[in-house]
Amino acid sequence: MTDRQDEVSTLNTLVATLIDSITGYEDAASNSEGGRFQQLFRERANERQRVVEDLRAEVRRLGGNPEDDGSFMGKTHQRFLDLKSAITGRDDQAIINEVERGEDYLKEKFETALNGDTLSGDSRSVVERAYQSVRSGHDQMSQLKHGMEADSHS
Repeated sequence: MTDRQDEVSTLNTLVATLIDSITGYEDAASNSEGGRFQQLFRERANERQRVVEDLRAEVRRLGGNPEDDGSFMGKTHQRFLDLKSAITGRDDQAIINEVERGEDYLKEKFETALNGDTLSGDSRSVVERAYQSVRSGHDQMSQLKHGMEADSHS
């Protein structure tokens, strides 16, 4: 039997991490050179916002108070992204590398939650649906990163 507090805590951790990813995508969109990837980053941010709302609704259904802020690590990651963009002059390759690193972290958080035993049936279904978005974003950024690396070596 799962404990509702543990379940709410797990869901809120995922919400906070997703909020970090939304901020990361919005930053990536505003720092992308020549708008080449702006639309893609904005679409991902919007999709993540919908996923956050689904998870918040599940927290409320369980009687919990949904998280509305990013995580401390996210704020740290955010500062690093700001610093990196200042140093690299908004190079798309560097931005995509950072976004992909954030996606790795997010994917790991979801996998840990899904592999753990804190989620009950309904919550697990909501998280599994959210994970589809996370995996899709991760795979897309990974393909972009590797495609750009291949281009730069040719």
